[in-house]
Amino acid sequence: MAFAPAMTLPETDLTEIDAVANRLADAARAAILPFFRSPSLTQDNKLAAGYDPVTEADRAAEQEMRSLLARMRPDDAILGEELGDKPGTSGLTWVLDPIDGTRGFVSGTPTWGVLIAVRDAKGPFYGLIDQPYIGERFIGAPAHAHMTGPMGHRDLSTAPPRALAQATVFTTFPEVGSPAEQEAFHNVARQAKLTRYGMDCYAYALLASGQIDLVIEAGLQPYDIQAPIAVVQAAGGIVTDWMGEPAHDGGRAIAAANADIHKEALAILKRAGP
Repeated sequence: MAFAPAMTLPETDLTEIDAVANRLADAARAAILPFFRSPSLTQDNKLAAGYDPVTEADRAAEQEMRSLLARMRPDDAILGEELGDKPGTSGLTWVLDPIDGTRGFVSGTPTWGVLIAVRDAKGPFYGLIDQPYIGERFIGAPAHAHMTGPMGHRDLSTAPPRALAQATVFTTFPEVGSPAEQEAFHNVARQAKLTRYGMDCYAYALLASGQIDLVIEAGLQPYDIQAPIAVVQAAGGIVTDWMGEPAHDGGRAIAAANADIHKEALAILKRAGP
């Protein structure tokens, strides 16, 4: 089941949103990169039991983006991972994850990214995934999906249909959510050709680029998934929860390159129950 873009905006409004989003991503890059692989990076742990880091780079990047929005889009609401909610009056919300994949960031891997989405009451209709160190940026909006990077500019398109037995599937952690969710994921993975771990938001960028077939995750927050939803769907893919319903509120998500592979994997994931 595919979901249409949440909002149809005039082209001028989408152009403005795109321009502002790119300004935010540029500012986040500038704020984050001085901290990447720095021996003096400071971090805190959000969990009393376990490990969920937040760094000075996370906070600095979100603050830069919020400061720009205060000047450029003051009537819009903001939902940010690190600095909370800001109400608005326009009906639009900017959803910000300054560093998606902070565990990867503190480990020095270039697979984390900046996530920026714009949503209305129905869900996200604009998404941006930026990998500052590599210099790649993936953008998805209604009828518009492209990337820029060291190899230049190109349109995004998800992979054509192929059987699950020939598919590549990604997730962030081998221990996906609850024991029942882990079993459901591994039931899909056992039938796939190749399973890879640890890419965070970069996995969705690979999906939108036509490199892989499936990304399956659980325990997500809205700011983790809304930008990937917009990018993947603009590139021709499908993103739902594990019951085939919208995933923009977080929780479980399956992102698929096309309807065929989505249907095949979803039939297995549904066995985990609601």
